[in-house]
Amino acid sequence: MDKQKLQTLKGFRDFLPAEAKKRQYTIDIIRRTFETCGFEPLETPAIEYQEVLLGKYGEEADKLVYQFEDLGGRPVALRYDQTVPTARVLAMYNQQLPTPFRRYQIQTVWRAEKPQSGRFREFLQCDADLYGSASPLADAEVIALSNLLYKNLGFSKYKIFINDRNILFKLMASAGIPEALHFRAIIEIDKLDRKSIDEVSESLKTIGISQENIDHLFHHLDEEQSPDNLKKVIEYSQKLGVEEDKLHFQARLARGLDYYTSTIFEIKIDEYKAGSVLGGGRYDKLIGKLSGVDMSATGFALGFDRTIEAMEQFKLFPPIQQRNSVLVSVFSPELSDESALVVANLRENNISAELYPDEGIKLDKQLKYADKKGIKWLVVIGPEEAEKNSVILKDLETGRQEDIKLEDLVNKLMKSSQ
Repeated sequence: MDKQKLQTLKGFRDFLPAEAKKRQYTIDIIRRTFETCGFEPLETPAIEYQEVLLGKYGEEADKLVYQFEDLGGRPVALRYDQTVPTARVLAMYNQQLPTPFRRYQIQTVWRAEKPQSGRFREFLQCDADLYGSASPLADAEVIALSNLLYKNLGFSKYKIFINDRNILFKLMASAGIPEALHFRAIIEIDKLDRKSIDEVSESLKTIGISQENIDHLFHHLDEEQSPDNLKKVIEYSQKLGVEEDKLHFQARLARGLDYYTSTIFEIKIDEYKAGSVLGGGRYDKLIGKLSGVDMSATGFALGFDRTIEAMEQFKLFPPIQQRNSVLVSVFSPELSDESALVVANLRENNISAELYPDEGIKLDKQLKYADKKGIKWLVVIGPEEAEKNSVILKDLETGRQEDIKLEDLVNKLMKSSQ
């Protein structure tokens, strides 16, 4: 193979063990938090029929869906998000699922967009949604869940911005903006978190909105107050544990996807510049579009890569080396059986242990291997140790070592991990 081809496509990545462990650490916290709040796991295929996905996200988003024909000539597409595939699941298995239905999904999605900081073409998305309730209490539940997620991940300084899509529609109508341009205008307004008002105004003019109408819209956005329904969502969210200083009404909040119908929200981390790390809201019409049966829905998608990036920035990952792993070395081919028996015994006692997989390698090279992996303990069984049924146990962090009875090895390692 041409060495120049030995690289990933732009926007696609490999994750070596050090990075993969951080991702797994984060996923474990996210999964535990979802399940603490009663949400159940769901998985859907990576590939769907194009007609399932297209026309649900809006004109701009549809351009980012990876589309192709499979070997059977069928028009298919890669999963763009997890909300629309879940809507298909609800349409297909409506009678088998409880109502209300709380589900979470942690799977890969693909978007053919320009790669940038915190944005990739293949990435992990973490969703949680509550189906079958139109109550503001359901909106508050998913907002409270999003708040608990970032607390559990170690963040303390972040804000939850909340709005109602109907405010934007009402203000655009009062500003004289044609209804046919409302969703295109929302796409541009959604960019206010990373563009100036002047830049967004210019974009709005290019889609056919006059400067007078734009000025009217932005003036009233600044003056708009939270409506009664949103006040109820905020009140319930606070009862569910969201601190008052975390929740902020923001009339300019738009969210770029077409399917939101009322409540929308985002989380932004203070001093993290790449944008929001989580976004969601209520989308009561999407299930009906797929199945013909209306079903209320509210939820969010967590930006996993941005969250990882922010955790790196604020040093929220524990040191990778802080673990109680063991390498059992192989002193010589003649003593490989003794080493294998020790490894088996450690594993039976739920101690993370690996056997060096080559009986012909010198001990100093095995030691370097353990050091490079960040392994804490090295077990050596030489001829003398095998004769007296003992092992040498070396702490690779401190350099201290001791000769201990084989029968005491498990207890020694268990105590050291407490």
